Amino acid sequence: MNRSKALGLLLLTPALIIIILFFLVPVVLTAIFSFTNMSTATGITGGAYQIAPNSLLRLRSAMPEIAEQLAEPKYIIDERGLAALEGLGIAPSIVSELRAKHLDQVFPARREAERMIKGLADRPSTREVKQISEQFNRSLVNVRFRSKDALFTALDGQGLDLSVEQKEAIAATTYSGWTWTGENFRRMFSSPDTVRVLLNTAFYVGLVLVLFNIPYGLALAIATHYMPDAPAGFFRSLWLLPRVSPPVIYVLMWKWLAWDTGFISMFLAPFGVPPKNWMLDSAANAWTFVVLINGFVGASMGMLVFSSALKAIPKSQFYASEVDGASRWQQVRHIILPQMRWPILFVTSYQTLSLLASFEYILLATDGGPGSTTEVWSLAAYHTALSNYTGNLEYGFGSAMALALVIIGIVLALVYLRVFNYRALIAKPLIEH
Repeated sequence: MNRSKALGLLLLTPALIIIILFFLVPVVLTAIFSFTNMSTATGITGGAYQIAPNSLLRLRSAMPEIAEQLAEPKYIIDERGLAALEGLGIAPSIVSELRAKHLDQVFPARREAERMIKGLADRPSTREVKQISEQFNRSLVNVRFRSKDALFTALDGQGLDLSVEQKEAIAATTYSGWTWTGENFRRMFSSPDTVRVLLNTAFYVGLVLVLFNIPYGLALAIATHYMPDAPAGFFRSLWLLPRVSPPVIYVLMWKWLAWDTGFISMFLAPFGVPPKNWMLDSAANAWTFVVLINGFVGASMGMLVFSSALKAIPKSQFYASEVDGASRWQQVRHIILPQMRWPILFVTSYQTLSLLASFEYILLATDGGPGSTTEVWSLAAYHTALSNYTGNLEYGFGSAMALALVIIGIVLALVYLRVFNYRALIAKPLIEH
């Protein structure tokens, strides 16, 4: 027995490894990233300290005077600049006088530094003045510092009188790497786009479920149940085509239908209707196509599950009901539907989670357009984290949106278990008591 258990665990090991690597690890990493400000601007590894133009804008709102001083170039007479002058072949007397009289002197502007250079005993030419002053330019703008101490040393070298708190504020503002933060969730809950995208998602999921995935799939299963086996198998195979077709080809067929040169425009042209892109012409049209595209895919999945469940119902029940004079509708109402609670629960839960998480058909069909009228939560998370128009991919904020979607899915699954009375469904039959 122990050997059988060991063999069973050994056979399950590859599946467990796959579950951990491709399910648990991504979920855990998504939860971790959601509490960071990771983006293409910060990178996913350690960052540096850089007084860039965007950080200067943030500093101007908090410390305007210091921000202005940091933005202005400083000219500092130091050994590094003097060594550069020697390498450029500047007269040794000029270098010596600068070292003797002006070493470590700070000039707030280039004009003042050049005025001092022009006043040297061995007066350089105008071209040499420009050349010399450039070697002492010690501006901190766009200079990268690997550590906070290196940044503080550079700030001290600028002659700025900064407190420890001011230095820490500058370091926090100029850090270009990611940090731990809960700002993603505060931003999510305070953004007006959140409500719009949530309403879009609820509308999309509810409409596809109510119109196609459950009732239409069940109607297809019941209709083919009463057909002979040959035509029933043919129609089931036909309705499975949307499910088994590659999404790109499937959506392309719908686009051909809706293009301004597509079937609808060609059909309506003789009636004087001008051609247009029916899929993106208006928000109502876009939603119609989004629901139809996803609805037929979901209906085929529901039909497959419901048809299998119908096969499990004993045929004797149908024969007995026919002897008693039951109609088809009475068989559906009193035999089929009461025994379809499990399949309906499964399809409802599975399709709800699938509709919440999947966005490929909407991405290929409308990409959330026109405007953002068909943008659902999963598509918005994808656009935020992996493909947006601004160029700055916000991995942290996108992960927070994905984590919120996971929580919504778990809550809805628990609600479904409650609504369908899961305890009663898994209870032992009374005959076994």
